[in-house]
Amino acid sequence: MSRAPAPKGSSPQPSDAKTLNATRRRLSVMSDNTLVEGMDAVAIDAEEQAVEAAGGSAGFIVNSYGGYSKKGYAPYNPKKKNQDALIMAEDPATRSLLLCVLDGHGEDGDKVAQAIKAKFAEMLFKHREFATNIQAAITDVVAHIETEVLRDLSIETDFSGTTFTCSVIRGNTCTCANIGDSRSTVAYRTRGSTAVIAENITVDHKPDLPAEKARIEAKGGRVFAVEYDDGVDGPPRVWLGHADVPGLAMSRSLCDAVAHSAGVSSEPDFVVYEFNQNGREDLVLVLASDGLWEFMSDQEVMDIAITTTEPRYAVDKLINEANERWMREEQVIDDTTVCVAFLGNFMIDGKK
Repeated sequence: MSRAPAPKGSSPQPSDAKTLNATRRRLSVMSDNTLVEGMDAVAIDAEEQAVEAAGGSAGFIVNSYGGYSKKGYAPYNPKKKNQDALIMAEDPATRSLLLCVLDGHGEDGDKVAQAIKAKFAEMLFKHREFATNIQAAITDVVAHIETEVLRDLSIETDFSGTTFTCSVIRGNTCTCANIGDSRSTVAYRTRGSTAVIAENITVDHKPDLPAEKARIEAKGGRVFAVEYDDGVDGPPRVWLGHADVPGLAMSRSLCDAVAHSAGVSSEPDFVVYEFNQNGREDLVLVLASDGLWEFMSDQEVMDIAITTTEPRYAVDKLINEANERWMREEQVIDDTTVCVAFLGNFMIDGKK
């Protein structure tokens, strides 16, 4: 397969070749050998999303939380849009906290992510089963909104979509739903120990996971990494059985109609995590898009988060560190969305 040409709307000089060759490794979608990660040069630049909040009350595991969504940087695409989205919302009726990160991809990935963000929290909190069956409510609402977005002719959804990772925290229980490769991770220490251990709660949906690959192949799709002159380059991607499209670098997503015809799924993967069980003391919960996770491990993320005194400071340090690593590695920066929640008594009155 030939190398991907320059992104639409840009005319890179030969000196840009290294940057483009590196960038092709990270893009979520490759269609017809054209890079399409938010590169609509004629679109109005989306504003950065910034949200900060603090919450917590007696008997609630989260004592404070904050989040921020920062647009990335691509020197060949000055009008790049932020395709990430962040949701943080509280439902007083059920004493629930909703945290959610979306990472759009494709030409209209930002529109897909924003359309879901606009409706998800309100529809979830009003769902008839939200108070008694969180998983059923999330599954139903996600499917309903996805159908609405797919029917919206103003949004290109054949090759555009988004990841989705959310946590609903109620009492001592965290119900996590994941679609794609955004991630939820927790930091804890065992009682009597000062060592902080990071552990991912959700699993990234990559096409080469055995169960994911089997589903895709059963639907007639193919999974392979793009081969260039210098060998295998980039992550495994999902392709149609008869054509080298769409090249999606995840096995589950919302929308992405063409990829779904090749076996990509929009079904949420659920994990129910009980805080402070089995001798653990949970300290920090982080949800983030792969702008954070691409060059940072779960442990590196938590080692930074626990050095801060408030979630907003943790968010700021993590995004700055992730951005610096992107620039060192690839001279571009992915959109990065990070949400941090401090748990239990962590950093209350400055006590770790």
